[in-house]
Amino acid sequence: MSTTKKEDPRTTRTKEMLKKAVLSLLKEEGSISSINVQKVAAKAGLNRTTFYLHYQDIQDLLITITDEIVNELSDKIVALIHAEDLTEKQQLTQLLDYLYVHRNDLLNLFNMNKFEEQLFSLLKKLVEARRKRTMKDLPEDYVSVDIKTASLVGIIMWWIRKGLHHSSDYLADQIYLMYRLQ
Repeated sequence: MSTTKKEDPRTTRTKEMLKKAVLSLLKEEGSISSINVQKVAAKAGLNRTTFYLHYQDIQDLLITITDEIVNELSDKIVALIHAEDLTEKQQLTQLLDYLYVHRNDLLNLFNMNKFEEQLFSLLKKLVEARRKRTMKDLPEDYVSVDIKTASLVGIIMWWIRKGLHHSSDYLADQIYLMYRLQ
């Protein structure tokens, strides 16, 4: 029987401090090019040696952060695919709520780590699962999964970038009215 080694709480806390520091600097400075290890370490109240104990460079830290967000998002979508007790609109609203909570981090990471492509892949699974569950024989002229997914991703990306004055519930209503998620 193998046991999973639990990460030291100090290590976890240090990594969280570094993640918060780099995200804060991205928000303040708006560009990855102006951020270096020294700035991140100073913002976190740590030294450069501590940074290098956990990450190779700034890009490694950003990839780690993006991977964590995408994994959480993937877990959310998988849960929504298997949720039997929620309506389609409730499922979509939960997903949009998650994106809303992480919107600042997502906005800062969009251009660096191809988040939009990953979101497309995850949402495509959701659309495919919804279709399988709700319709047996689709007409020949039915909108393809790729086109429907691309439009959903486009709407969500617009919302995160420019439309956050609309609530996730409002956006879910609008998407649901347009697509019925099938």
